[in-house]
Amino acid sequence: MKLSKRVSTLAPSPTLAITAKAKALKEEGHDVIGLGAGEPDFNTPAYIIEAAEASMREGHTKYTPSGGLPGLKDAIIGKFKEDQKLDYTREEIVVCTGAKHALYTLFQALLDEGDEVIIPTPYWVSYPEQVKLAGGNPVYVEGCEENDFKITPEQLKAAVTERTKAVILNSPSNPTGSMYTKEELQAIGEAALEHNLLIVSDEIYEKLTYGGAQHYSVAEVSEKLKEQTVIINGVSKSHSMTGWRIGYAAGNKELIKAMTSLASHSTSNPTTSSQYGAMAAYTDDDGSVENMREAFEERLNKIYEKLVKIPGVTCVKPKGAFYLFPNVKEAVTNCGYASADDWVAGLLEEEKVAVVPGSGFGSPDNIRLSYATSLDLLEKAVERMEHFITSRSNS
Repeated sequence: MKLSKRVSTLAPSPTLAITAKAKALKEEGHDVIGLGAGEPDFNTPAYIIEAAEASMREGHTKYTPSGGLPGLKDAIIGKFKEDQKLDYTREEIVVCTGAKHALYTLFQALLDEGDEVIIPTPYWVSYPEQVKLAGGNPVYVEGCEENDFKITPEQLKAAVTERTKAVILNSPSNPTGSMYTKEELQAIGEAALEHNLLIVSDEIYEKLTYGGAQHYSVAEVSEKLKEQTVIINGVSKSHSMTGWRIGYAAGNKELIKAMTSLASHSTSNPTTSSQYGAMAAYTDDDGSVENMREAFEERLNKIYEKLVKIPGVTCVKPKGAFYLFPNVKEAVTNCGYASADDWVAGLLEEEKVAVVPGSGFGSPDNIRLSYATSLDLLEKAVERMEHFITSRSNS
């Protein structure tokens, strides 16, 4: 069977590949520590589960409007008002089957063949693939490690062509955990306005910030930037609801209307009970979100200090999300490997520690490890990593 060109160009997910390999080793009886997870290791808070269960018992098991329940849209509007002092209407919000689906639908609604989207590197693995699936071309701009992996207005301007339609900003970032300050967002936003670029602001990790760092949305910098921005967010990371598949987009009502129409022909509507759970997530609070954030911060502080002491490993300390993105270029060389991809494969084979190679994020000298697992396992993983490096470097 001959498949379509659009799927033949897709790159496989490095996260799924390493997870599959780690799972296979576990099934063979090996003591594998997996640090590839892109989801919190906490269960969804009980009050959210109870709200979803109650909705089903009350008969809310049918279709909903394609763009989401009015009550959930109102809860999202309230969240924006409280957190960012931003005002949106129901017509400016579409609820999707996860933030990933919101991004996919956005690019389908926005891009024509050959349109360009500027993507800072390192990037979340699905950004370029989703752009390509919509017929667009990803244009990469390097976020230098010396600048906490963030791009500058000058870099953005230099990458713009007559085909540039949008730029993606992800703060806090997957995979680096870096965050843009309000001043940096303003400068980049002004550059985007100058070239009439839509800003796609992925804020899925906004609730997970550390060391007193404050999350800002580019949309809250000015009214003009709000009009030029589509915010992508959801409850997956903030409320440990990855499997519930509820995300949303907020922005220009014409674009949101187009996204809603597309969703009506692809998913009909987000899962009904999940929407009721998400509504509870944004209207109630039992302290679970803050408890989870505090646990992540404790893990980060403890494991970061151990990681940067390993010979040949350097790491910019993240300010958000739940990933470390160390540079292992020197360690790779010292261990006798040709690339970080080979080094990651060796680490899994010899020490049974699964991390994700940075090549899948557009940064081949780095690796991504998630600290969304217990502190005990994190400490063991770092000890094994150090043993792997020192034993090979001394041989």
